[in-house]
Amino acid sequence: MAPAVSDAPSGCFLCGRPLGRRVEWHHPVPKSRGGRATEPVHPICHRTIHATLDNKALARSYADPVSLRSHPEIARFLSWVADKAPDFHAPTRRRR
Repeated sequence: MAPAVSDAPSGCFLCGRPLGRRVEWHHPVPKSRGGRATEPVHPICHRTIHATLDNKALARSYADPVSLRSHPEIARFLSWVADKAPDFHAPTRRRR
């Protein structure tokens, strides 16, 4: 269920930039690992999280934003996306 307009989130869980028109909801602890809580994220941030880390790693070591931002690949992405518009989109490459 989407939050009411007055409860609309203002910043992305991952990058902290203001949210745009499209908002996705990320489970910091994946549903497959028992997570229920969700946090608002940009679509590009959401895709980067899941392209970089699998559910096991997210649940074990990266469920909070501070540890997630400290991952080297995520940190590099955050530096790159920091000055982009809230609705910016680009293809996301999956790690090999």
